[in-house]
Amino acid sequence: MKYPVVQNFINGQFVQEDKRDKLQLISPVDGTLISEVPMSISDDLDLAVNAAKTAFKTWGKTPIKERVQVFFRFKTLLEKHKIELANLVSEENGKTPEEGLAEIEKSIELTEFACSLPQLITGELLEVSKGIECRTEHVPLGVVASIVPFNFPSMVPCWTIPNALALGNCMIIKPSEKVPLSVGRIAELLKESGLPDGVLNVIHGNSEIVDAICDHPDIQAVSFVGSTKVAKIVYRRATQNYKRCLALGGAKNHLLVLPDAIPDMTAQNITASMSGCAGQRCMAASAMVAVGEVDHIIDKLCDEARKIVAGKNLGAVINKESKDRIENYINEAEKMGAKILVDGRNTIVHGKEKGTYIGATVIDFVTPDMSVAREEIFGPVISIMRTKTLDEALAIENANPYGNAASVFTQNGAAARYVIEHASAGMVGVNVGVPVPREPFSFGGWNESRFGVGDITGKSSIEFWTKLKKSTTKWNPQAGVNWMS
Repeated sequence: MKYPVVQNFINGQFVQEDKRDKLQLISPVDGTLISEVPMSISDDLDLAVNAAKTAFKTWGKTPIKERVQVFFRFKTLLEKHKIELANLVSEENGKTPEEGLAEIEKSIELTEFACSLPQLITGELLEVSKGIECRTEHVPLGVVASIVPFNFPSMVPCWTIPNALALGNCMIIKPSEKVPLSVGRIAELLKESGLPDGVLNVIHGNSEIVDAICDHPDIQAVSFVGSTKVAKIVYRRATQNYKRCLALGGAKNHLLVLPDAIPDMTAQNITASMSGCAGQRCMAASAMVAVGEVDHIIDKLCDEARKIVAGKNLGAVINKESKDRIENYINEAEKMGAKILVDGRNTIVHGKEKGTYIGATVIDFVTPDMSVAREEIFGPVISIMRTKTLDEALAIENANPYGNAASVFTQNGAAARYVIEHASAGMVGVNVGVPVPREPFSFGGWNESRFGVGDITGKSSIEFWTKLKKSTTKWNPQAGVNWMS
């Protein structure tokens, strides 16, 4: 193995649990064994929670201006080690090195936002009556948990770690067992940045640990990112245990293409959206709705898709099970009458024959009842449905149970505004294939793409990671007494 056996990180130390079952960690890039991951049990979680509870006694009372100094230093270390971190992301997830680097750049931006939190949580103070003041302030929750997915081994952890910790909480983070290495390195760099022991603890494992996190009486809040099926389970279980929970699920993002869209820009944006990160992101273009006569744009889309070469500018999907599942979607669509314009099945990268690759795939004449039109494929596949009018296209988008993102490609401002107002999605783009808000704007979808209130990043995350304390004070006994005092 290239790396030692993965270890939990508890109270500032890596802890080896030799008696735990382990899963092999296989790189999707070339199929090589790179490490093993322990399957922790509830006893391991108890140790982590106890460490976090102890650390919170001091960390939660440390002024936020002091807490964020850790993240100024952490940002510097991310910049210093970004090539190493990008290669680690690529190796365990399958992304191209360029995509791995972009992920670290986004992690840096997220950390930079956390450094600004002292300016955003100053609270409010008002003299409500003569001699009487009311004040609000944000206070941390205590021990919180973050359960993160395989598709962004660094970025999604940085959605939660910097903000939650800078706001005074102590965290248990559970990485995907498919990509455990990046979070371990983040923990090391945070310790080097001066984060006190116990403030961040890393627990590896499978659904047993997820259940234990949702059930643990000393964990106050749980964030989750993953599939909608599991997001529902986590949200239900955590809230039944009276915890705060924000669970982000899957997506089926619709890109509406109008005849007046700029062909080259539209084709390039859609191709990048559907194939970036091998389509393994909740913001990927998955369904294109062609409104009217747009065959000239579809032709250019196919030309762009053929430029996407597995092993060069297209990474691997996470494992063989995912590869087989994606190819089954394509097979089923073809059997039901859809036309495969660009076929990425049976892709093999020479020199990396054991890697798990799917080529960029464009499927035309898809109908809304097909599984490729309804379900999250999580691969570099786009399905084209055709309509005559914009309202018909919006009806297809609205009928989709997810609500993460939607985009429209047009040069008509009125049409663009109409889509923004009528799309059933939390994030909408105009001539943008991946409408991800940048900091300080928050990330979060609607409908079955999100369970819970608020968003996971940006300013909205403050409400999730803190509770509001209200105080009323009177220091002027000479002031008259009225109904407000």
